Amino acid sequence: MAVTKARGLRRTGVALAALIALTTGAGCGSDSDEPAKGSPRPGERPSKAESPQRPKPSVSAADGRDITACADGNCEIAVSEPVKISFKGPRGPATLSVTEVGPNTVAYTVKSGNGRSKGSVSGPGQGCITVLRSNGSGNSCGGLGDAGRPSPQPDAVVIQAATGEDGTAVLQLVSD
Repeated sequence: MAVTKARGLRRTGVALAALIALTTGAGCGSDSDEPAKGSPRPGERPSKAESPQRPKPSVSAADGRDITACADGNCEIAVSEPVKISFKGPRGPATLSVTEVGPNTVAYTVKSGNGRSKGSVSGPGQGCITVLRSNGSGNSCGGLGDAGRPSPQPDAVVIQAATGEDGTAVLQLVSD
């Protein structure tokens, strides 16, 4: 019995030694202490060229990525990162701050005068609509389906934010 047990241990030891030799010497890296080309050294931050990039909007929007197109309260833009958009609201200057954009996710805050409205949604085909009026605002979030461009309403700015699966959101501002 002792001989059988010793042979089993020897086989296990040989197999373990072979496995170690394969993982340490079989092309799993270089013998150099230098980091791989393009990799930052320990403690270094990657350069801007090496940093992971936010996705560029893959959807088309009438005004592209130009947030200044929204200044008059009428635009359609695609965003893939948080942005702050100033526009003409029913009671003067207003701000739409997109606070989160990701795959099938968008969150934002609208400020006008002393009022504030928030919208947040996640999931494929989801979005929020905020109607900003001189006497207040209202939100509705959920499935947009094929809603298309929101309709203008008298003395209001209608904001629609729709999620995109690639991390891009489409924002539409419509005023009369």
